[in-house]
Amino acid sequence: MRSIALTLATALALLPMTAAADPSFECSISNGSQVEIGNCVAEAEAVVDKTVELTLGFAMNAAQELDEITGRDVAVPALEQGQAAWSAYRDAHCEYVGSTFGGGSGTSIAIHACRVELGRARVSELMKYAQ
Repeated sequence: MRSIALTLATALALLPMTAAADPSFECSISNGSQVEIGNCVAEAEAVVDKTVELTLGFAMNAAQELDEITGRDVAVPALEQGQAAWSAYRDAHCEYVGSTFGGGSGTSIAIHACRVELGRARVSELMKYAQ
């Protein structure tokens, strides 16, 4: 249990303290060009993706434990389906967000920022079930 808590603390430390702020705005504070902002937001997305993966692992462990305790095979498949649905939603929604930029130079920044925002929300949601 102690190693889970330490791993969880490490994962949460990976998320910026300004988790409620717009990722592109966060990146524009210390970067000047669109290329630099784009790189920063892409890096933030990579960190969030790793954090989602880590918290999903915690939630999956909890789901497996629940299935073992109850003698049912329900929680793990439900979590797997939920994660697949969330991933599909994130991808489709963020493509839509990008499309609102009309193919302009901010398109990729908007897509990455959207994925960061939704990933942060997913981490928060998964943590509710990762106990």
